[in-house]
Amino acid sequence: MISTKGRYALRVMVDLAENENGDYIPLKDIAARQELSKKYLEIIVKDMVAGGLIEGASGKGGGYKLVRPPEEYTIGEILELMLGTLSSVGCLADKDYDCPRRSICSTLPLWEDYDKVVHDFFYGRRLSDLLTEKA
Repeated sequence: MISTKGRYALRVMVDLAENENGDYIPLKDIAARQELSKKYLEIIVKDMVAGGLIEGASGKGGGYKLVRPPEEYTIGEILELMLGTLSSVGCLADKDYDCPRRSICSTLPLWEDYDKVVHDFFYGRRLSDLLTEKA
């Protein structure tokens, strides 16, 4: 399941893209437009800044803005930054995990196929696609 943190991060990114005018956009404005808690968004945007998705500035004229054009962001990169791996099972999430049952696991191909579908779905869509689909 995609958590509220991941879903809200996407909403912030869409809001920043839709309202981009070269200036920083105050978080209070994003929170009001998206009808989300400013306090919760403060936690989310902190992670987004640390992860290089957006940049922030404090003080008068401060706020947040995208660091790249919307078509250069994939939904997958946004979700993985906010949620961690999108892998369905632990043995695929941790590439260094050496499962003793790997060679005989009858369910592993199922999880690998599922993870490929999820990966391709989210990494095959861009932030700009959400802007187009909303219109």
